[in-house]
Amino acid sequence: MMYLAIVFLPLLGAFIAGLLPRFVGHRGAQLISTVFLVISALLSFYAFYDVAYLGHETTVEVARWFAIGSFEANWTLRIDTLTAVMLVVVTFVSCLVHIYSWGYMAEDPHKARFFAYLSMFTFFMLMLVTSDNFMQVFFGWEGVGLSSYLLIGFWYKKPTANAAAIKAFVTNRIGDFGFALGIMAIFAIFGSLSFDTVFAAVSANSDRAYNFLGIDFNAIELIAILLFVGAMGKSAQFFLHVWLPDAMEGPTPVSALIHAATMVTAGVFLVVRCAPIFDAAPVTSAIVTIIGALTAFFAATIGLVQNDIKRVVAYSTCSQLGYMFFAAGLGMYNVAMFHLFTHAFFKALLFLGAGSVIVGMHHEQDMRKMGGLWRKMPFTWIFMLIGTLALTGFGIPGTSFGFAGFFSKDAVIEGAWLAGDAGRSFGHLAFWVGVVAALMTSFYSWRVIFMTFHGKPNGDAHTFEHAKESPLVMMVPLALLAIGALFAGVMFKKDFIGKYTADFWQSSTVIEGTVFAGYPVKESADHVPAATDTHATDDKAKDEYSGGHHDIPLWVLWSPFTAMALGFAFSYWLYILHPGRAKKWANQSRFLHPFLYNKWYFDELYDAVLVKNVKRLGDLLWKTGDQKLVDGLGPNGFAALTAVISRKAAKLQSGYVYHYAFVMLIGLVGFVTWSFMRGLGGH
Repeated sequence: MMYLAIVFLPLLGAFIAGLLPRFVGHRGAQLISTVFLVISALLSFYAFYDVAYLGHETTVEVARWFAIGSFEANWTLRIDTLTAVMLVVVTFVSCLVHIYSWGYMAEDPHKARFFAYLSMFTFFMLMLVTSDNFMQVFFGWEGVGLSSYLLIGFWYKKPTANAAAIKAFVTNRIGDFGFALGIMAIFAIFGSLSFDTVFAAVSANSDRAYNFLGIDFNAIELIAILLFVGAMGKSAQFFLHVWLPDAMEGPTPVSALIHAATMVTAGVFLVVRCAPIFDAAPVTSAIVTIIGALTAFFAATIGLVQNDIKRVVAYSTCSQLGYMFFAAGLGMYNVAMFHLFTHAFFKALLFLGAGSVIVGMHHEQDMRKMGGLWRKMPFTWIFMLIGTLALTGFGIPGTSFGFAGFFSKDAVIEGAWLAGDAGRSFGHLAFWVGVVAALMTSFYSWRVIFMTFHGKPNGDAHTFEHAKESPLVMMVPLALLAIGALFAGVMFKKDFIGKYTADFWQSSTVIEGTVFAGYPVKESADHVPAATDTHATDDKAKDEYSGGHHDIPLWVLWSPFTAMALGFAFSYWLYILHPGRAKKWANQSRFLHPFLYNKWYFDELYDAVLVKNVKRLGDLLWKTGDQKLVDGLGPNGFAALTAVISRKAAKLQSGYVYHYAFVMLIGLVGFVTWSFMRGLGGH
């Protein structure tokens, strides 16, 4: 009953807020949907403790869904550690976004609809993460796509919002097409869509060939790559990333929900949930590593020069998702989930903090028109500082002191080095990309702080004078998220990546016994993955925090910290000590700055190669196929000819008897003539 409440309370709230606003009012819609999310979040925390620490894994059958011949797909909630982690992430961030929206959307006339969409978004994500089969995953998968479309385009009178919503929807259809093909391939090969059945049969089919498009592929590799295409779309990985920055056209609370807890984390969750498949597909895992590393680097380079405060944070999300994917591609599924878990806190904090700045600055988003706001908005400044320190991974190697990102992101980078040493493809490449991306992350994150809160005010004087701190209803969610950004890493490192890792993930039958950072999780409670918390440098600390793994060089341990420090120092030098120099460099740059500012010209490239050609094809099919062929032969051809003949024939219906007698006479003459001629022909 508890798990049914966790999943369906948001749906109930969405129905009430969306369908009954006349009865409950806007305030009632806000209150009901928010209360239901708070209850769902509290129950999720208890479920997390019950499953992850007490080992009470369970399944809850909701209803019989599909039963066609041998094909069955019941509506079942699967509750294991992986699910419990996602329940906490989704419901906690969502309930805080609901509360925050009371202040942010206070003046919007469509609050009931907004809260209905938020709750519906949460429901579909919960349905996705509690799935017990691929059919149910696809249901939640498409549901979050629909919800994101509605929320990104919530301000539908803005053309840019409508365009962004369509762009997100269409881009995700490309990934979803690959995901749908992957599900079809799973059923064709395994005869089932149930996780247990499919994962149990992976090893037996590891060498099986499957013909696809006339080419024989390894069946498991084919399934894995198709599933990853779906994950690329949802999690905005390189090539299918173009929708994510434009999603900023929606209200800021939507951005926080999409980027921290729901849609973009779905792809990472899918890869981790399907760990047995990806473990048996080394080629695809290498592709996942490459795409993840490329995304981490690519998005970080663009974040260096963006001026919209929300877009900088958006590209940060894209980059951090790259970290999660290359960790998963290297087999470090627990590390990927740890970074997803901590990332939810500090990324939601940064987005909602950015929203607080936007509200305080009367909806100004350009950082070039800000500056000096720390005196006007001291609490927002403190919370943004905490989020920035967590994102950049501030902490002291060799100690247990650090913000959330210090433990999770550094574990990804260090684990990549270990994976490379263990012979995993592209492990060392991912390590170096991760270090460089960490340097850029530190630079653009501190750039946001310095341009927004420090220096001299650069915008409209009237706007600055009237800038003020956000209301309490917006500050409380920021404070709670700040607690997570401060302590989520140090509190849960032993469970996710440390000495208790095996016990923590033991209850998750889906990933039980699979490879975590190159080492089996299920060997013993004392044996832990290689890519664990390796911040301790002495033997005793290593035994306590990382299971006694001693193979990480000291320079590897300090590389993320060094990158973080260099990024901060350069940002401080450029924006505090030498203000104006960055603008001068940007104006003098003929290639690099325009290239990065225009996002590597991906939008222009896709427009030239895909969009314009698709439009040309559409025009061809419309003007030639529809108008000339279909309409030309149909309505304008035979149908038009029939209409003309009908109009001519109608004139014969005059109503006069002598006209009809004349026609009968002509017919009689014709008949006699035909009979006579036939008779002559017979002789």
